[in-house]
Amino acid sequence: MSAAPLVGYSSSGSEDEAETGAGGCPRGQSPVPSQRLPVPDSVLHMFPGTEEAPEDDSAKHGGRVRTFPHERGNWATHVYTPYEAREDFLDLLDALLLHAQTYVPRLVRMEAFHLSLSQNVVLRHHWILPFVQALKDRMASCQRFCFTANRVKIYTNQEKTRTFVGLEVTSGHTQFLDLVSEVDRVMEEFDLTTFYQDPSFHISLAWCVGDARLQLEGQCLRELQETPPPDLAPPSAALDQQQEHHLGAY
Repeated sequence: MSAAPLVGYSSSGSEDEAETGAGGCPRGQSPVPSQRLPVPDSVLHMFPGTEEAPEDDSAKHGGRVRTFPHERGNWATHVYTPYEAREDFLDLLDALLLHAQTYVPRLVRMEAFHLSLSQNVVLRHHWILPFVQALKDRMASCQRFCFTANRVKIYTNQEKTRTFVGLEVTSGHTQFLDLVSEVDRVMEEFDLTTFYQDPSFHISLAWCVGDARLQLEGQCLRELQETPPPDLAPPSAALDQQQEHHLGAY
């Protein structure tokens, strides 16, 4: 039994091609140039050839300098425990800041307070939800605890572009290390930088641009440690603060 062809082609196709030139014009005739309508300027400027680089003006951020450049689609993130300041804490902060500004007038009070549990890392947008869920899963078994921060200490960031006056944690350090251990495991899952090997957990109180350790350490630091808040407590108890921990990330 002979097989029937699946598709049949007309022989007229090759004849038509022989009589037709480029662009579908009969041979011997020049193609008529097409006329393009002018595109309005409003449409031309809707899609620029190159994207504008994000503005990075440190003057709009109190003189702060980025640790790493901003890239579209990247989200700077770190994990922290927020600290809800009470009135006596804020009174203490005002007293410390007033004294510290006699040595470094450019010091600025922090607007919010926290204790960091990770370094600054960069997340891609599609990592955010799984990253947060991984943190929740790791922290689900962690128990609440109290900590004490009663030692004034001076800190700088790794680049030495900012200086901080902080209260260092003196009890509860082990519990914070346990939290960091869980956070580090999540960081490793996403191939991100883990926390410092020997961290000093602290609440930052004030900051300034640049490295101001020489002005703030030594005599100034000793005086800050002995500064009592107005009408609250003697120096020996003035810096004791306790707070149950909560977890946050941004």
